[in-house]
Amino acid sequence: SPEETRKYRGTFKELGRESPYRNRSVEENLDLFQRMRAGEFPDGSRVLRAKIDMSSPNLNMRDPVLYRILKATHPRTGDKWCIYPMYDYAHPLEDYYEKITHSVCTLEFEDHRPLYDWVLNALNLPDLPQQIEFARLNLTNTVMSKRKLRRLVEEGYVAGWDDPRMPTIAGLRRRGYTPEAIRNFCERIGVAKTNSVVDIRFLEYCIREDLNIKAPRVMAVLRPLKLVIDNYPEDMVEEMESENNPEDPTAGKRKIPFSRIIYIEREDFHENPPKKYFRLAPGREVRLKNAYII
Repeated sequence: SPEETRKYRGTFKELGRESPYRNRSVEENLDLFQRMRAGEFPDGSRVLRAKIDMSSPNLNMRDPVLYRILKATHPRTGDKWCIYPMYDYAHPLEDYYEKITHSVCTLEFEDHRPLYDWVLNALNLPDLPQQIEFARLNLTNTVMSKRKLRRLVEEGYVAGWDDPRMPTIAGLRRRGYTPEAIRNFCERIGVAKTNSVVDIRFLEYCIREDLNIKAPRVMAVLRPLKLVIDNYPEDMVEEMESENNPEDPTAGKRKIPFSRIIYIEREDFHENPPKKYFRLAPGREVRLKNAYII
């Protein structure tokens, strides 16, 4: 039973004990496994365990479970199977059959690597894959857990995996992040063996740095304030020349119309300006970008 398995497994301070069924014959084990496969036993009544070392300091190596009985409908194979492999058994074999050379995992799988290697070596397979662990990428004020992100999607809190609020590649793409900015961010933070949290402002810095040399410049007035230039001809419109990107001379230039009436942001004018206010105010002059001093 699961309770007996836990009891015999031991703890970090106490060595495990061998199961009373550990020394069955090969023929008896094969017969039981075939009956498991045929669906003769109920869920949880039988398991197939690897025979490794019950005194190992690594609890994952104390005769771990390889197969268990689960009579559930599989989304692909239907009811064809009623026994399923455990993750630690399926993982190395899937990597081998899919010709994975390096299986990159997060740090919590480091203690599972001896079992990963044991499964492959026990089968005497050539050209074995290698498991390598590294620290998980964590960002400040950002949910990165796939389980929690999946809940946001399935419960309708976001529009999908590509919702711009999601920290997924698809979400970052819709938010405007370029591949170069993401690669640059990953190269700068590097790969570590210690868990840490990276400030999300560094990711934002990388996208600003990338877009600064690529993105064309445009201007917009969000809260317009009408400004009339009294000494400018009413029927005259000039076309001022402005660079599309001051960081990239090859981006060319564009024409901006200039006339007697223009609109500025409300925050750019103050009737009673405070100290160190350098925008437009009564009796003050400012220079308009690509135009005149008014």
